[in-house]
Amino acid sequence: MDERRFFIVDVFAEQRFSGNQLAVFLNGHLYSDAEMQHLAHEMNFSESTFVLPHESRDGAHRVRIFTPTGELPFAGHPTLGTAYIIATELADTPPATVTLDLKAGRIPVALEHDAAGAISRLTMRQLPPTFSPPLDPARVAAVLDLPVTALDSRYPVQEVSTGMQFLIVPLRTLADVRAIRSAGLAAAMLEQGLADHAVLVFCPETYDPAHQLNTRVFVPHMGIPEDPATGSANGCLTGYLVQHSYFGAHPFTIQVEQGYEVQRPSLLYLSGAHEGDTITIQVGGKVQLIAEGRLR
Repeated sequence: MDERRFFIVDVFAEQRFSGNQLAVFLNGHLYSDAEMQHLAHEMNFSESTFVLPHESRDGAHRVRIFTPTGELPFAGHPTLGTAYIIATELADTPPATVTLDLKAGRIPVALEHDAAGAISRLTMRQLPPTFSPPLDPARVAAVLDLPVTALDSRYPVQEVSTGMQFLIVPLRTLADVRAIRSAGLAAAMLEQGLADHAVLVFCPETYDPAHQLNTRVFVPHMGIPEDPATGSANGCLTGYLVQHSYFGAHPFTIQVEQGYEVQRPSLLYLSGAHEGDTITIQVGGKVQLIAEGRLR
């Protein structure tokens, strides 16, 4: 077996060549930190991951996540995509759960299998959300180059974290979501003092009537002008939806579309609920294997 194998998968993808691309490198102990960063930059996907079997303990697989410009403590589609590769390439028998040991903490991923035994969907339970004080809607509207009336005033503009922080922005219509231009967003965020923020905008209008929400995600400070599918951001959104009773009674399970503006249609399955004083968040989707390779 070639120790420097890697895989390319599409995550939150109902079919091949959609969703969010991910490179998964096995035997991450063979690479220095600098080499991991170079490889993530070379792949130029939103993220690449490195599985570290020599550092894995107690049934959890140690994994590091890199964007083209830096390392992350947690990210959603890398969690699901890496769990898929661990289950299909490293497990002797198809597991029911794969646990990833990330910098943000341990994240369990549940695997569903079809009648033939193939993995049909993966679902992760994210860490409980934390909420920052609301921001001025006019300030955020200026960043997005939208009129303040485009924001849904019934709900706050608020940063939420389940391991990585995202500024959640409720918009009224799909036209408002589509009007945002990622090209000028980094400069506008710098001007408004929000240069180190990641942003998720959402609205209840969708391209596909079977879906409940449409989202877009922008992370320009990490070299990601627009992300096709973002499990971490949609986990934060799930916590936000529960916290502010967006869908009324809990629990809820919804389908959220993302990536249409960058020609990478993606579908995320979100579930949220209150369990006592804790908000529980589950984010799921499908993974498609695209390629296998090796480094020279």
